Amino acid sequence: MHATVSPSTVSGTVAPPPSKSYTHRAIFAGAYGEDCEIHRPLLSADTKASIGAVEAFGAEVDVGEEELSVSGFGDEPEVPADVIDCANSGTTIRLAMGAAGLVDGLTVLSGDSSLRSRPQGPMLSAIEQLGGTARSTRNNDQAPIVIEGWKNGGTVEIPGDVSSQFITSLLMAGAKTESGIKLALTTELKSSPYVEITIELLSDFGVSVERTNNGFEVPGGQTYLAPEGGYSVPGDYSAASYLLAAGAIAGGSVTVEGLYPGPQGDSEIIPILERMGAAIEWDQEGGEVTVSASSLEGVTVEVGDTPDLLPTIAVLGAVANGETRIENCEHVRYKETDRVRAMAESLTKMGASITEEEDVLIIHGGDTDLEGASLAGRGDHRVVMSLAVAGLVAAGETTISDAEDVDVSFPGFFEKLSDLGATVSTSE
Repeated sequence: MHATVSPSTVSGTVAPPPSKSYTHRAIFAGAYGEDCEIHRPLLSADTKASIGAVEAFGAEVDVGEEELSVSGFGDEPEVPADVIDCANSGTTIRLAMGAAGLVDGLTVLSGDSSLRSRPQGPMLSAIEQLGGTARSTRNNDQAPIVIEGWKNGGTVEIPGDVSSQFITSLLMAGAKTESGIKLALTTELKSSPYVEITIELLSDFGVSVERTNNGFEVPGGQTYLAPEGGYSVPGDYSAASYLLAAGAIAGGSVTVEGLYPGPQGDSEIIPILERMGAAIEWDQEGGEVTVSASSLEGVTVEVGDTPDLLPTIAVLGAVANGETRIENCEHVRYKETDRVRAMAESLTKMGASITEEEDVLIIHGGDTDLEGASLAGRGDHRVVMSLAVAGLVAAGETTISDAEDVDVSFPGFFEKLSDLGATVSTSE
């Protein structure tokens, strides 16, 4: 599917989807327990992959319009009857690798071509350190992956700068091992807010995690207990970043609802917009952020903890005056696509002046006049959505391929842009 965006002014009030990160974790937390109601989950391609994964381990998930009812596998996940297809979801395969460690038998995990290109080596090594076996069928640290259990727990040395999802997986599964898991980080932890999300959610489910001098420790033998009345998923700041960016460069005035303070790292989009000079107000108690079109100035932004914001910041930098430097971004190359390269090439095609280095992306905003172009979405939901925002202020039409991939994290994205007044259409 292709999306075509024309220059537009957007205004109005809109709500982002529920958080993808919280929904993934809540699905697995519910499965590690007995019975759980998850209110206002994100039902997207990625989270449906997580539902399929926990069902493969023996959980039962009833999908309603506004909730999920999870009957968990508790202490004894079953041996999956077939290969677990994690589709395009890196979070799913990594959380499932942890659950596979508790299985009394073999688990095989795979996914689409993009997922099969992503690195899983640190998790394979962790499983081996815990006494299990873990192999890439192609001996390249990539899926398909075959795992046999390590349910006793133990101590793991693991890098913190490849993916925080490995740490999340080990913490969540470690609570169900006999002796727990001690994680010693061998490199600096990047994307640390995602680990904070995990620790917060585990606490909500009655599971404790301790911070140590060089990592984390989760005691074993713990029980997952769903919060009384169920677990409610908060709004997603990653998805909200596109709506806020649209308001900052193509408003009008846009108010985004459902954004409350919390550990989501991508809430950093609000202070980033403030630093760039956007007219922005945040009613934290009411959960509403309002942003109006403003003259933006380039800034230096470090995305070690907020990799998903890079595409949004790159678009803001292309519209801003002066230079925007996005630093500490090498790990952003290992997502659904190399997002550093994708944004550099796409914005250059739109007329932006870009300098790409291994760990830095520099957008020379003062030298940029964006023009519409035909762009590849590269099978990456965040690339598609950020380029659609750029199309709101580019001269002429901007057409983006792979538009259907927004369903990974933001079903209905183009409809919400249209509701705000954007001139946008989709076609096969």
